[in-house]
Amino acid sequence: MSQTDQPAMLMIRFATATLLLTYLVISSIAQTSQSDQQKFEEETLRHFQAILRLDTSNPPGNEKLVVDYLKTVLEQEGIETKVFALDPQRPNLVARLRGNGKKRPVLIMGHTDVVTVDPTKWKYPPFSATREDGYVYGRGSLDDKPSVVAGLMTMLQLKRKKVALDRDVIFLAEASEEGNGPYGINLMVEKYWLEIDAEYCLAEGGEAIRSGGKVQYATVVTTEKVAHTVRLIARGVAGHGSVPLRSNPIVHLSQAVAKVAAWQTPMRLNETTRAYFAVLSKVSEPEDAARFQNLLQQKDVDEVQEYLAINKPRLYSTLRTSISPNIIKGGYLRNIIPSEAEATLDIRALPDEDFPALLAQLRKVIDDPTVEVVMVTANASRPSASPSRLDTEAFQLLEAAHRRIYNVSTLPTMMTGGTDMAQVRARGVQCYGIGPMIDIEDGPKGFGAHSDQERILEAGLHKFVRLQFEVVFDLTRRSTH
Repeated sequence: MSQTDQPAMLMIRFATATLLLTYLVISSIAQTSQSDQQKFEEETLRHFQAILRLDTSNPPGNEKLVVDYLKTVLEQEGIETKVFALDPQRPNLVARLRGNGKKRPVLIMGHTDVVTVDPTKWKYPPFSATREDGYVYGRGSLDDKPSVVAGLMTMLQLKRKKVALDRDVIFLAEASEEGNGPYGINLMVEKYWLEIDAEYCLAEGGEAIRSGGKVQYATVVTTEKVAHTVRLIARGVAGHGSVPLRSNPIVHLSQAVAKVAAWQTPMRLNETTRAYFAVLSKVSEPEDAARFQNLLQQKDVDEVQEYLAINKPRLYSTLRTSISPNIIKGGYLRNIIPSEAEATLDIRALPDEDFPALLAQLRKVIDDPTVEVVMVTANASRPSASPSRLDTEAFQLLEAAHRRIYNVSTLPTMMTGGTDMAQVRARGVQCYGIGPMIDIEDGPKGFGAHSDQERILEAGLHKFVRLQFEVVFDLTRRSTH
């Protein structure tokens, strides 16, 4: 080697050593990061399984079991907590991380009660939180203990990372959502509103929809229907069954129910459902995409609606106020014509439905003076409210997070059912329902929410926790300018 080559070789060796050192440093950081992430996911799963194993079936509820657990974990980390209860066994927990007050708070909610179970129908005990093949089985594994553990882990991460906040972060673990009882959100809204008042709320309802093992799109609930119960009561003259009467209440009631079932209430799209079908048309197979475009463009609407009513009833219900006759009562002996018969209608109204006008139209459709239409409840505890806006910082961050985590589009969605966001949204809070990744095939197989084999993908749980944390982090971290 010549003397002129020596400096070049030294530089090459130095560069090689530098690259190797850089690689080792990056590799070490990556391994540390992976190790930290693994520990965090193990902690998430540990808390999730612990909460699932607490039987909070409603009725009776007994949500105190979960509240006590959460309170212990949060207070060990120095996070402020308060408990509010109408019944000591059915409390609500409010945890708060305080910001500088530059912006209004963010509220994250999850309900701690679950629906009841028939243990004989479960493969695994419903409160065992059994893990198998990448799933966790248990009552509440979808509805709604993922939201509870996501709220817990979000609070823990923000505290541990010492994130400087421009706004308070409030975590509400609420009781009594199933059945919409008085112990949970209704108590908090009516008596302790200042404890949870916020600009934005994240709660249950949305999903990342996976089909064939691939995520297709994500939904964010921005509005929901309003439940009403209406009773049809037919009255006539009692008599002997051997002498049929034209006034037979069962006959009149049957005819009324048939008319109601045949009545197609008007199709009306709002901002949420219009955006929903617009995005859905872009991610669907060509035939469905054309149908959704026709809805938006008011083309062949009758044909499209009939197709949806038969093949996609949930989407059909999204188009309108829906009416479903679910209970019929009448008669008590084979040979007696009863003097009264009744049917109960489950009506799910669009958020802006003029309900008195709808009832008036219902009476015209039935067109029978022997059948009385009686309002049982307007479900005022879950009031109607304007849909949450799609132009907010929160919704835009949710869209960005869905692209980043799942690489999919976000569909703003109107729930056909109801959640406790209704009460919060009615107070002017912009509420968005989010949720974990689910397999679309699971529901028909009996693995969905409220089913006898309710389960969640472990990967879906971890992605959901990540999603909520990143959105809350971006909404609340202190700006540098």
